Amino acid sequence: MIECTVAPVVPVNPDENTVDLLLEQARSNPNNPLFARPEGDAWVDVSAADFLAQVQSIARGLAASGVKPGDRVALMSKTRYEWALCDFAIWYAGAVTVPVYETSSPSQVAWILTDAAAAYVIVETPEHLATVNAVRDQLPLLQGHFVITEGDLDALSKHSAEFPLSDLEARQRALRADDLATIIYTSGTTGNPKGVELTHSNFTSLSRNAYAIFKDDVCIPGGSTVLFMPLAHVFARFVSVLAVTAGNRVAHMGDVKQLLPTLAEIRPNYLLSVPRVFEKVYNSAEQNAEAAGKAKIFAKAVEVAIGYSRAVDAGSIPLVLRLQHAVFDRLVYRKIRNLLGGQNKYSISGGAPLGERLGHFFRGVGAVVLEGYGLTETTAPLCVSVPNAIKVGTVGRPLPGTSVRIADDGEVLARGVQVFKAYHANPEATAEAMQDGWFHTGDLGSLDEDGHLRITGRKKEILVTSAGKNVAPSVLEDRLRAHPLVSQCMVIGDNKPFVAALVTLDPEMLPTWGANHGVEGLTVETAIHNPTVLDALQHAVVDANRAVSRAESIREFRVLDVDFSEANGYLTPTMKLKRNVVASAFEATIEEIYAGPKPGE
Repeated sequence: MIECTVAPVVPVNPDENTVDLLLEQARSNPNNPLFARPEGDAWVDVSAADFLAQVQSIARGLAASGVKPGDRVALMSKTRYEWALCDFAIWYAGAVTVPVYETSSPSQVAWILTDAAAAYVIVETPEHLATVNAVRDQLPLLQGHFVITEGDLDALSKHSAEFPLSDLEARQRALRADDLATIIYTSGTTGNPKGVELTHSNFTSLSRNAYAIFKDDVCIPGGSTVLFMPLAHVFARFVSVLAVTAGNRVAHMGDVKQLLPTLAEIRPNYLLSVPRVFEKVYNSAEQNAEAAGKAKIFAKAVEVAIGYSRAVDAGSIPLVLRLQHAVFDRLVYRKIRNLLGGQNKYSISGGAPLGERLGHFFRGVGAVVLEGYGLTETTAPLCVSVPNAIKVGTVGRPLPGTSVRIADDGEVLARGVQVFKAYHANPEATAEAMQDGWFHTGDLGSLDEDGHLRITGRKKEILVTSAGKNVAPSVLEDRLRAHPLVSQCMVIGDNKPFVAALVTLDPEMLPTWGANHGVEGLTVETAIHNPTVLDALQHAVVDANRAVSRAESIREFRVLDVDFSEANGYLTPTMKLKRNVVASAFEATIEEIYAGPKPGE
C-alpha cells in the first residue's frame, strides 16, 4: 500500500464559513473587481464592496420571504453572474444551496428537490419554473420560488428593509466550519443521483490551501478567469469560491458559442475546462492549417512544441530546438494563445485524462494545462499539477491538507480537508464509500516516488473479456476522442471474445475535415458510410491500440448515426458515459459486431 500525505499550509478555522471569504475581500480590497457582468454589449466590473452589498440585499430579501437558517434552497440556472450572487446570498442567510442542472428533466428535479427537502427554489427562466411546476404536486415541502429573468432578485432586494442587517449578520456569524453549505447531487450513470453533503470548511479550507500554492503564478493579484462550465458542477463551483479567496475577477459565460469573443475581451490569465475543449482547440487549429495549405508547417510546429516540452522535463533544451521554437512562436503558437485570450498562461483541466501528447503540446505552445483530479465527494480537487512541478501525464501531487493512498487492488483512497461529510439521507452509501476514515473513490491509479498521481481507469468500468483479460476502456476512449472526426466513443467487450468500440462523429468538424480531405459537404448521415471517413477512423483505432497490448486492442468498430449527449440521455451533465444506457440502446449493433467470427480468424 502506497501513500502520499501533504500537510495543510492553512489550518482549518472552526469558526469560518464561506461568507467570511467574501467579507475578508470586501474589508481588505473593497474596490477590487471580483466579477465582470454583461450589460448590453459591454462587461461591467463589480467590486468586492458592491458584490457584498448585493449579496446582503438579496439575503435579507430571502430571509424576509421566509427562508430560515438550515433551509434548503434549490438553484437551477445556467452559468451566469446571478448564480454566484444567489449562492453567497443563500449562505449569508444561513441556508443550504442545492444546485440543479438547468437541463434537468422534471423527474430529476422532483427527485433532487424531494430528497433534499427543498423549501424554496431559484430558477433562471420561466421555462425552468415550468419544469418545477410540472412536478409541483410531488413537492409538498416547497414553499416558494423566484425567477431570475423575471426580476425577482430585484424584488427580493426591495424587501431587504423588512429584515434587519444586524439579524442577517447574526445568522452569518452563527455558521461554523462544520455546518452544511451545499448538497450536490452526483450525476450518476445508474439509478438516482446521491446527494453529496459538503460543509463550509470543505470550501474554505480547500480554497485557502489551494490559493497558498497558486497565488504566485495562477491566482495572481489582479488575475481573472472566465467560467463557462456549469456552476451546478462542483469543479466550477470550487473555482468560483477560490477566485473570491484570491480576489480574482470572474466573468461568467453560459453560452459557449460566445466564448471566444469573451476570452478576447476579458483576457483571462487562467481558465478552467475539461479535456474535450483542449482537444477541440487543437483539432480546429490543425484543420484550419490544413485548409490554408499549411498542414506541414503546423505538423512541424506540433513536433517542436512537444519536443520543447519534453526537453524542459529533461532539464536541457538544445539550441536548435530553441531557435525552432522561437520561429514557431511567431508563426503558430501566438495565434493559439490568442484564441485563449492572449494572456492565458495556465488552464486547469479535470474530469478526464488530457493525454501526454496534448499536455506536452500546450505546454510547448505557452498555454500550460495543469491537470487535476477529484470528485464531487472531494469538493473537486484532491490533486493538481503546479507550475514548478509538472509531470505531464499525471494529475499532480495531493493538495495541502490531503492524503492519497493506493489500495492493494489499485483503488485510489483519499482523506483530507475537502472530503465530504456524508451522502444525504443515505447512511448505507456513506458507510460503503467511507471505510476506516478513507474515502474510496472507485478510480484506479498509481503514485510515483514524488507523490504524483496517475489515474489509470475506473474500478467499476473495467471490462473482462471472455478470455479473462482486464481492459480499462478509458485508455482507448481518450485516444480515440482525440481524433478530429470523433465526438464520443464507448469501448465494449465485457464477457465478449474481443474488444470493440462504438464511435460517434463530431458534426462541427465534419465540413472542415471533409473539405481538407476531398469529400465536400459531409454530414453525419453521409459520413458514416463514406470510405474516406471510415479509413481515417480505422487509422485512429490503430493509433489508439498502440497504447495497449494486443489482447486489449480494439478489433472492430461501428460508427453510429447519433451522438452521445446529455440531451438524449447517453451522457451525464458532467459528460460521463451512461454505459448501461448506451449498451441497451445499441444492443442490436453490439450483437451484430459479435455475431461473426473473431477478427483475425
